[in-house]
Amino acid sequence: MRRIQFACLEQTIHFTMKEDIPHDEAQHYLRLEVEEYKNRMQAKRVKHRVLEEIEQPDGTILLKIKKQYNAYPCGTYLED
Repeated sequence: MRRIQFACLEQTIHFTMKEDIPHDEAQHYLRLEVEEYKNRMQAKRVKHRVLEEIEQPDGTILLKIKKQYNAYPCGTYLED
C-alpha cells in the first residue's frame, strides 16, 4: 500500500498579453492578471511561495512559484 506524504509543485507560468488591444493597455491587464492569480491562491489558502517574477523584454511576465498540490502537506518544501 502507498500513501502520499508530501505533494508540491514547482511551476513556471508565462503570462502573455492579448494581441487585439494596444500594447500599454495589454501590459496593464497583464499585471492585473498576475496579481489576480496570486490573490486567488491566497483566497483558496493554497500554500505557495513566489520564487521569481520576471518581466520579459516583450512585456510578458514569467512567474516562478512553488505551491501546495491538492491540500497535501508540503513539509519543508516551501521553506528552502
